[in-house]
Amino acid sequence: MKSNIYTSGNRRTISPDWFTGPVHMKDISSTIKSKGHDIYHVYFKNNAKTKLHKHNGNQILIVTAGTGSLEFFKKLGNKKSHFKIKKTRTLKLISGDIAYIPKNTLHTHGSVSGKTFSHIAINIIPKSGKYQTTWYDSDFASKASDVV
Repeated sequence: MKSNIYTSGNRRTISPDWFTGPVHMKDISSTIKSKGHDIYHVYFKNNAKTKLHKHNGNQILIVTAGTGSLEFFKKLGNKKSHFKIKKTRTLKLISGDIAYIPKNTLHTHGSVSGKTFSHIAINIIPKSGKYQTTWYDSDFASKASDVV
């Protein structure tokens, strides 16, 4: 199979509740019929980024354009919602960078330049057979609230 990440088509339907601004993504995995992982080309516009979230499987980001960031957070306390967070690391991302996000790690990523930032996200499906993302509303500084 062959596909091109820059062609139109294969847009994935996404919830605007998962992002802080305009974002769209192309489903690459359905085009090439990949197994064991889901692959998306994600485009963030005008400083848009993901809301705070975590995955039950590992994730790899490969930056294809623009300038962005990847921020890691630590959850403080045992509550499932309305908990405190602490930013532990910020990585600047530029075209060509590859970043690894371990499963169950709170994080956010997206544009910081005011222009379009894009990356390929490779979601490695866990042995349970289903890749799940848990999304939170947060202030990106000290607190997170309900699951979105």
